[in-house]
Amino acid sequence: MHRRRVLSPALLLLPAVVLAGCGEPPVRAVPFGAADSPACRAVAAHWPQTVGGLTPRVTAVQSAGVAAWGDPAIVARCGKQPPGPTTDQCLDINGVDWVATELDDGTMFTTYGRSPAIEVLVPDSYDTAPLWLPAFTGAADQVEQTLGHCSSVTG
Repeated sequence: MHRRRVLSPALLLLPAVVLAGCGEPPVRAVPFGAADSPACRAVAAHWPQTVGGLTPRVTAVQSAGVAAWGDPAIVARCGKQPPGPTTDQCLDINGVDWVATELDDGTMFTTYGRSPAIEVLVPDSYDTAPLWLPAFTGAADQVEQTLGHCSSVTG
């Protein structure tokens, strides 16, 4: 029987092997400040069961606003401050606007025009990063797009 426990910040510094016990280690991801807001709880209720066939992973935090799938993990977090105007690429995927930001080890996608925003981190080891985003449409649709659309920033 597995019991969930709230981890103190000090415990998060322990090696993942100690935290995991057996099986895959929990995915480490810091929740955003609004991760457990009513809006993010609604988003979390619609996190996908699988992402492109990848199964869910346990996270090292007790927040419904953080979820992960696969190994290496694709990580989704709700509660981010919405991005403002940007020169980063903005994509419309199934009616959800996502700002794509290239990172050293993958791509960060952030919903545009929705508050709170959702962030999805896709590691470099997965080809064609935007193709993973359709799985998050149902979750993103829980937050109304009231702050504009991609066309208003990328013109």
